[in-house]
Amino acid sequence: MATVDLVLPVYNEEAILERSTETVLAWTEAHPEHEWRIVIADNASVDRTRAIAGELQERHEGRVALHHIPVKGRGIALRIAFLTSHADVSAYMDVDLSTDIKHIPELVDPIAAGEVDVAYGTRLHADSETARGWRREAISRAYVQVLRRLGGLRVTDAQCGFKAISRRAARELVPLVEDTQWFWDSELLLIAQENGYRLREVPVRWVEDRDSRVAIVRTAMEDLHGIWRLRRGGVPRVMRQPGAGA
Repeated sequence: MATVDLVLPVYNEEAILERSTETVLAWTEAHPEHEWRIVIADNASVDRTRAIAGELQERHEGRVALHHIPVKGRGIALRIAFLTSHADVSAYMDVDLSTDIKHIPELVDPIAAGEVDVAYGTRLHADSETARGWRREAISRAYVQVLRRLGGLRVTDAQCGFKAISRRAARELVPLVEDTQWFWDSELLLIAQENGYRLREVPVRWVEDRDSRVAIVRTAMEDLHGIWRLRRGGVPRVMRQPGAGA
């Protein structure tokens, strides 16, 4: 049995936070193979998100924890949640639960078993089931091609909000990730790949949230800037202790 933190990074999600948290909690109760904790990473919300998260923490003492991060930036929220976690495995998912949570074991179990260092969901694998608009689909596929050609990342989908990492890998990799926004995921995978960490893709069922606040075009431009930064400056190398493997 492993200890697992399931992180929900949130910004102004008062409408769905309680429902999504209770849904994930119910799922963990049906899967006692690990010791689960939900970590709500409140990313400088200005609505009732923080208050709702506090109520959930009080209601489910020991099973729900709140991190209030006063500085906005999705990458900042994930960085803090992962680096402060003492769990064997840290995972995160988007609070809208666009990715079917039935895939959590496929994400977590290989890491808990010591087979994998980082696992990530993919919406673009041949075995994935994805329902989303053509515009978002086209931009996502184009971005992956750019990431593969210019960045050298060998994945089918870098930006799916569904990833997990071992505690050791998080301590070694996350401090090297510079991005604080949406390129955070891609940069983490690039650094892990180039430093020889064991990665595994998890084909998922994913349904687009029509109320998503992600600005697709702006995010894509920020991602291209991140790729150029790494291409120009190089992917940072992990300083391991003598005798430590990937």
